[in-house]
Amino acid sequence: MLGHTVVEESNGIDALIRLEKEPFHLILSDIRMPRMSGLELLSKVRQSAQWKDMNVVLATAYSDMRTAIEALRAGAYDYLLKPINIDELVGLIERVAERLALKQENHILATKFEAAVEAAAAETIQELALLKKAYYRKIGMDQIVVFSPAMQDVLQQAQKLHDDRHIPVLIEGETGTGKEIVSRCIHYGDGSNTSPFIDINCATLTSNIFESELFGYEAGAFTGGLPKGQKGKIDIAHGGTLFLDEITEMPLDVQAKLLRVIQEKEFYRVGGLKKFKTDVRIICASNEDIEQKVADGNFRRDLYYRLNVGRIHIPPLRERPEDITPLARMFLANFARDKGKAFNQISAEASKILISHHWPGNVRELKNVIEWAVFMWDDKTLKASHLGIIQGKMNTDILEPVKTGLIDYQNFILPDDKLPLDIFTHNIVRQALHKHSGNKTETAKYLGISRHSLYSLLKQMNT
Repeated sequence: MLGHTVVEESNGIDALIRLEKEPFHLILSDIRMPRMSGLELLSKVRQSAQWKDMNVVLATAYSDMRTAIEALRAGAYDYLLKPINIDELVGLIERVAERLALKQENHILATKFEAAVEAAAAETIQELALLKKAYYRKIGMDQIVVFSPAMQDVLQQAQKLHDDRHIPVLIEGETGTGKEIVSRCIHYGDGSNTSPFIDINCATLTSNIFESELFGYEAGAFTGGLPKGQKGKIDIAHGGTLFLDEITEMPLDVQAKLLRVIQEKEFYRVGGLKKFKTDVRIICASNEDIEQKVADGNFRRDLYYRLNVGRIHIPPLRERPEDITPLARMFLANFARDKGKAFNQISAEASKILISHHWPGNVRELKNVIEWAVFMWDDKTLKASHLGIIQGKMNTDILEPVKTGLIDYQNFILPDDKLPLDIFTHNIVRQALHKHSGNKTETAKYLGISRHSLYSLLKQMNT
C-alpha cells in the first residue's frame, strides 16, 4: 500500500506477539476487538520502552467519540472514524511517514551537532585555559613557585583559609617574602573567585587621612572633602577581601574601629551617624615582630588576638633554598619574554651563586636581580658573570666607581645610549636596605627621603 509493507493480525494479543519479533512504524487498530481492545493494546505498547516511539492509530465509530478522545490522551497518534475514508487514511499514513522522516533527520542532525559541540567544547577548553593563564598573570597568581616543604605548608594553609572567609588572617614574614601573593592565594583560591580584592599599605597613609580612606566619609565631614562624600576601601571590598599590609603602622584609634568591623561586621563613615553593615574578609600582613609591638603598647592586644585566629608565617628565602633557582627561572623567562631577550636557562655556577646569597630582600630582591641581569645582558644562559650585582659589583658603566669601590655621586660617567633610571634607583634602594638589614626607618634616613617616599619606591619595586 503506497509502497509500504502491511502485516495483518486478527486480534491485539497476536499483534503484540508479532511486535516482539519485528519492529513496525505504525499500528492501525480498531478500538473494539475480540480478546483485547484497542485501548488495551495501546496501553501495552506505551508501557514498553522498546515501543515508546511506535505510532498507534485507532479506528472508532462516531458513537465512541469519548473513547477516541481517551485514546489520544493515552498516547495515540490519531484516530479515524468508521467507515474509514481512504483519502483520510492515505493522508494519515503520509503524515506518519513525514513524521518518521523528520525524526530520522533530527537524529542525524543531533549526532552531527553533538560532534560539533564536542569539537567546539575542546576549542573552548583550550581558550579558557589561555584566559585563565592570562587572568592568573593579571591577579599575580602566576608568581607562585613552590618546591620547599615550608611553602607547601603555607599554600595548604592558604587553601584552607580560602574555604572559610569568615576567619581573619594575619600573615607574617620579612620584606619581600611574598605576603601579598599569599593573601591573593587566600582570596582567589583556584582562581575562580571574581569578588573584589582591595589592598592598602598602611605605612603609606598619614594618620589624618587613614580613617577616611578606610571607612569613607559623609558630605561635609571635613574641609576639602568631596561634596557628596566618598566610599571607603571597606565599601569597595564588600563581598570580597580587604588586604591591609604593614598593619602595625595603623593608628591605635583606627585599630579599635577595625576590630569592630571584624567582630560586628559594621562601621560608621567619618562624620556620619548611619551604621553600615559589611561583608568583607580582612587579611593583614606585617614584617615586624607584632608581639613585641603589643608588648610595647603600639598595637592593640585585642586586635592581635582576633587576627591571630588565622596566622601564617612565611619563612625568608634563605631558609628555603629549594625555591631560589625555580623562582629565578620563572623570573628569567618572564623578563626575557617581556624584553625580547634570548635567556632560557641558568648555568650551574650562576645557580650556585643565587643559592648561596643571603637575600635580605627575599623574593623581591631576587626578582630585581634577575630583571637587572636581563636588562643588561642578552644570552641564552644566565651566567655567573651576569650576577655581579649580588657579588659587590654593579657590573655596568652607568656609574664609574672609584678605587675604593664606593660610588662617586658627583663625578660619574653616563652611558651613551640610555639610562634605565627606574631600575638603577630600585637597585640603590635595595642595596641601602641590605646595608641597614631591612630597617626601613634607617634606610630612609640614609637615602635622605621620607619613610612615605621609601614605601612608595618599594611598592613600585614590587610591581
